[in-house]
Amino acid sequence: MSLISLDLPALTKRIDLMKDIINLIRNRYSVRDFLPDPLPQEVIDDMIEAARLAPSAQNRQPWRYVIITEPERIKELVKNTGLIGLSNYFIKDAPCLVIACADVKKNLKLNQKDYYLVDVAISFQQMMLAAWAHGVGSCWMAAFNEEKLAKHLGLPKNYRIVAMSPFGYPKDSKTLYSKALNMFSGSERRLKKEDILVKLP
Repeated sequence: MSLISLDLPALTKRIDLMKDIINLIRNRYSVRDFLPDPLPQEVIDDMIEAARLAPSAQNRQPWRYVIITEPERIKELVKNTGLIGLSNYFIKDAPCLVIACADVKKNLKLNQKDYYLVDVAISFQQMMLAAWAHGVGSCWMAAFNEEKLAKHLGLPKNYRIVAMSPFGYPKDSKTLYSKALNMFSGSERRLKKEDILVKLP
């Protein structure tokens, strides 16, 4: 008699879940055209929970999030992202904007690297995937003047802005502006599997 008891229903459920996760990752894309519909609070709560549960170096959890859902505050923020931020002016129409920050007091430095960047990136990506599971699109953004944006938000001195993203339900059609941004950023290009695997000597 085998010492391992194989629970087929549980195994099947796990396989189905894994397929759902792979499909979720495969189908997600950067969204730059949003419907004006506000996000339900339960969707925002799921996004926050997914971000909260992310792994981090020594479990220091340095991520801190600013979530803005008021249309006028979002439009005002767009004006305070610096010249580089104007390239992402489309965020003014998103019903939700999230600024992903790190409390550098929670940073762990290893191998001469600041791991708050890694920690916040993992957390923010989990937030984006949770949103996409609800049909809510996002677009990872780094084009902003951090100093100007931090001052506008009134962030503590020990906070660094790592990234930000608009969130909202995607429109069926894309504007010429978003198509141009998509082409410029090369969003649809992906390396082949063999190109990302390193062969050891």
